[in-house]
Amino acid sequence: MSLAESSEARKARLLELKQRKQASQGIIKNRNFDPESRTLKKHTANEDVEMDTVERNVDGLAQLVIAEDEEKRAEELNVFNIAPKRPNWDLKRETDKKLAKLERKTQEAIHTLIRQRLAAQKGDSDDLIGAMKAQERAQDQEDLSDEE
Repeated sequence: MSLAESSEARKARLLELKQRKQASQGIIKNRNFDPESRTLKKHTANEDVEMDTVERNVDGLAQLVIAEDEEKRAEELNVFNIAPKRPNWDLKRETDKKLAKLERKTQEAIHTLIRQRLAAQKGDSDDLIGAMKAQERAQDQEDLSDEE
């Protein structure tokens, strides 16, 4: 199919659509038409017609919003809502780093004491002195790394 043929087919479809649209404009829409009696509906003043309007939907909405706002403000002023649920969370945050370092040093000290006791039970006094010197060297290296 060439471009000319496709454009002609499109023009024909558009023309047909335009004609259908113009023909449908002459038909009466059912907004005010009663199909049973084939007459137009007429609304009189004495009929109570329930119409869904914006005013009817919004009626009372302003008072509802004001009441909700007052409740929220009363809640915000409550002292228990202002105070943190965990009052010492910042203290824990600050001490976690320090506790981690102390935990490591505590574990090293426990290991050293266990080694010393085992060496004392075996009767290896040389091993005990060697373990103590190794511990002192490790302590000195840690102190140097902590200072940097």
